[in-house]
Amino acid sequence: MSTGAIVGSLVFSGVGFVAFSYGKKTHNFRLLAMGGVLMIFPYFVSDTTLMWLAGAVLSGSLYFLRE
Repeated sequence: MSTGAIVGSLVFSGVGFVAFSYGKKTHNFRLLAMGGVLMIFPYFVSDTTLMWLAGAVLSGSLYFLRE
């Protein structure tokens, strides 16, 4: 596992944890689900570039899922 993959895992899992916690606090299922996906997806993506691209798309989608 490369340094970029480790940093990407930490960044996107951290963003996912914050989204998950905020979704749980506000009872917003969409944020809760996206936070869970952001926390889990780095375990299934082994390519660093794909991880950063997917993480950026998922993190950007949090902006559009807010109310």
